Formats: sequence, structure tokens, C-alpha cells
Amino acid sequence: MPPRKRADAVRNEQTLLTAAAEVFVRSGVDAPIREIAAEAGVGMGTIYRHFPTRADLVVAVYRHQVEACAEAGPTLLSTSDSAFAALRAWIDLFVDFLVTKHGLANALQSDSSGFESLHAYFLDRLGPVCESLLSAAAEAGEIRDDVRPFELMRGIGNLCIGRDDDPRYDPRRLISLLLNGLTVRRS
Repeated sequence: MPPRKRADAVRNEQTLLTAAAEVFVRSGVDAPIREIAAEAGVGMGTIYRHFPTRADLVVAVYRHQVEACAEAGPTLLSTSDSAFAALRAWIDLFVDFLVTKHGLANALQSDSSGFESLHAYFLDRLGPVCESLLSAAAEAGEIRDDVRPFELMRGIGNLCIGRDDDPRYDPRRLISLLLNGLTVRRS
């Protein structure tokens, strides 16, 4: 077992991951490390001490965001006005994650097996959360009961792809239309 990190080291690492995710959304995964350091309020040496390579940082941000998205599902379900509202809020977080994930393949291009294992991790952690939210919304009669988590996640992912190519393209608007299509129409 690896040694446990001190609480302050864990907090510092979480701060770095959050800052890196924000910079990646703004500037992509190729953003300068100095921009991430400035966002986190630390020196560049601190980042390299925690994450010796850019790939280490990108993978850590990816895992951090998967965990945050996975943990948010049950919380949203217990605190939202409806299961469908929880699903919508979770999908907003999922889209934020997908935007950060954009460029991950390029950052890890030398390690395709590492990318494949991260994708499997992503599906294993987020698929059940999405399924739980979909099931709750279907049981509440708010959405159709035939929506599969993988299909929804894949569809949302595909809608997010074209974002960089055209400034007029708004994936969140299309995702909203998709979600509206899931709702049950009452006569």
C-alpha cells in the first residue's frame, strides 16, 4: 500500500486539479503549466512535484472529474426538486467534464492502452450514476422508460464534439432539446 498523503497535501492536490480543469476548459489540455500554476496560486514546481508530466496531470484531472461527476449524482437526486431536475443538473456537470476531456486523446496519444483503461473507468463509474438518475426520472413518470444510459451519454458526447469548429454551435442548446425529447407528454 502506498503511504497516505497528509491532509494538506491532499487539499493542495485537489486545488491543483480544480485549477487545471478550469484552465483546460478555457485553453485546452495543451495550456501552459504556468497558466495552471497562476490559476491555483502556486509555483510551477508545486505542479511538477505532484504531477511530473503533462500526461500525469491530464489523467489526474480526468479521474478527479469522473469522481466528482459520479459523486454528484446521488447528491443531486436527494436535493433536487425532481428526478428530472437532478438528471438535467448532472448532465450539465457531465458536459463540463466532456469539455475538459476534449484533447485527452492527443495528450495521451503515445499510450493508447492508458486511454482505453481510462475510458473503461469512465463508463464503469458514470454509467451506473446515469442509470440511477434515468431510472428515478422514469419511475417518477417524468421521462420515457426506454432510455439507456450508454445511449444518452454517447449522444451527449457526440453533441459536444462540434463545439470548437463553429462559434454558432451550442451543444448545450442541443442537449436541452434532446432532454426535452425524453420527457413524457401528458394529455
